[in-house]
Amino acid sequence: MASRVMCSIAFEHAESAKMLISGGNLTSATGLVRLQYEALVRAMWLLYAASDTVVSKLTSELTQEAANKANRLPMLSEMLEKLQGKAPQELVNMLLEFKEHSWKPLSSFIHGGIHAIHRHSKGYPLPLLEQMVRISNGVSVMVGMLLVILHGGGAQRGKMPLIQREFADCLPDTKSQI
Repeated sequence: MASRVMCSIAFEHAESAKMLISGGNLTSATGLVRLQYEALVRAMWLLYAASDTVVSKLTSELTQEAANKANRLPMLSEMLEKLQGKAPQELVNMLLEFKEHSWKPLSSFIHGGIHAIHRHSKGYPLPLLEQMVRISNGVSVMVGMLLVILHGGGAQRGKMPLIQREFADCLPDTKSQI
């Protein structure tokens, strides 16, 4: 359940980023792409690597005590490490590739770094905005892959590669970055 909820949160971040782009709030939209990625990593970690105790902490009734316990979760790099050998390697490789190419620039938007200051003051070239949407769509494809796994495959098995081929023009190029 917790993994499925995180997938829903990742989709919400993707939808919100696109709404912010259409409204001209480009710096905030860019930050949401990183949050979308983090929600996906957390969803995978919850499914494949988190202990039952940790999952219980996150799904317990929301109280101050429960929130304090749940705040002691691993950071993103540690979650990615814990996924090695436990999650499907194809998904782990995609997560690692995303981190390698997009993490630092996206972090700059989150923390008010050079990317945020430069782009907010000087503007966002259209190719950059298009690439940001493609990257968000790529993360959404990974979320879809995880949802197929959570569903147990069945009739959904094989649909994500078809979607990737059909919408290749809306997905990131190899080694895309912000």
